[in-house]
Amino acid sequence: MTTIAFVGTGFVADYYMTTLENHPTLKLAGVWDRDAERLQQFCDFYGVSAYANLHSLLDDPDVRIVVNLTSADSHFDVNRVCLEAGKHVYCEKPLAMTFEDAERLTEIASERGLSLCCAPANALSAAHEVFTRLLARDEIGRPRLVYAEMEDGPVFRAEWQSWRSRSGARWPGAEEFKVGCTLEHAGYALSWLVDLFGPVSHLSASSALCFPDKGLGAEEPLAPDFSVGVLTFETGVKARLTCGLAAPRDRSLTVLGEKGSLVLRDLWDDSSPVHLSKPGDERSFAEKVLNAIQHRIGRTLPVRLLSGRRVSNATVRKRKKLPSYPSQIDFVRGISEQAVGLEDGTVPFFSGQVALHLTELVLALNAGERDYKPKTHFDFRPRWAQI
Repeated sequence: MTTIAFVGTGFVADYYMTTLENHPTLKLAGVWDRDAERLQQFCDFYGVSAYANLHSLLDDPDVRIVVNLTSADSHFDVNRVCLEAGKHVYCEKPLAMTFEDAERLTEIASERGLSLCCAPANALSAAHEVFTRLLARDEIGRPRLVYAEMEDGPVFRAEWQSWRSRSGARWPGAEEFKVGCTLEHAGYALSWLVDLFGPVSHLSASSALCFPDKGLGAEEPLAPDFSVGVLTFETGVKARLTCGLAAPRDRSLTVLGEKGSLVLRDLWDDSSPVHLSKPGDERSFAEKVLNAIQHRIGRTLPVRLLSGRRVSNATVRKRKKLPSYPSQIDFVRGISEQAVGLEDGTVPFFSGQVALHLTELVLALNAGERDYKPKTHFDFRPRWAQI
């Protein structure tokens, strides 16, 4: 049993509480938030204990891992204090708002022999296992090109001010618009890409604030709401990653290989369908019908069908407690992996230099770096090549 504690009880904390029951070897000792009213609301709803302050949490000898669920601009300060107190840390993305701060955190963790892990945990999913097995079986040959989409739709045009979590927390729309969709969302795609294809050797990106009016007032500085990057991995794979807050929702991942392609329908769904397609495969009945209708009426219908056959797997069907759509991710899975590593002496993949590499990539995408060579690196052999 590994004892953990939460710092931060905002909107995302409900996702962690929802999925905590999937991991009975983790015990939540208590939580703390600088907003006393919100802290009380959270504790009353879930029946958990509140710490009087951050220092009392850090002084609790039973707490082994501190889970940092604070706002992005607080990540560095909270992470640093926790590491300096001798606690292992699991942090929501990103590790920090600058590369220098993120690098300093990894140095502190390394110096003190502590584990520093970073969200998201969506690459630790059943859908990822299926995807990896298909690559391992050489179903599509050598991967060459990837298209990753992290378009969340025009949420700023929705009634986001009224959105609430299960326990009543407001959705932090103003904060998300100031931080930007790239820092908030690119990690969901990058976690898959880095896990499958290793470190990035070159990145070329462009970012922009395309919709400055999000109802916050002209004086509020907003981050880019669109970014697109072309990434070259050391394994030779090329990828295009797009993040945005305006285009229709699309969180798919397409990997094109020498002998076929794999498509993941939704990076935010732990049990997302995976479709396998090969040259010469017969089109599905639904594709044939749709194609016939479009030819008959002489226009394209607003319907998207994924090519190829849907791959089923028993692990995908295993039921878990997950947040409601659209965030159907086991958020606590990353903490569980970290706890296992602490028990058996292994190093979780999304920790240390990998976590720093992911943070560096997200920051470069958000900044629209045009010719960027990452400073970080980690030893890598494709996991699917080891099966």
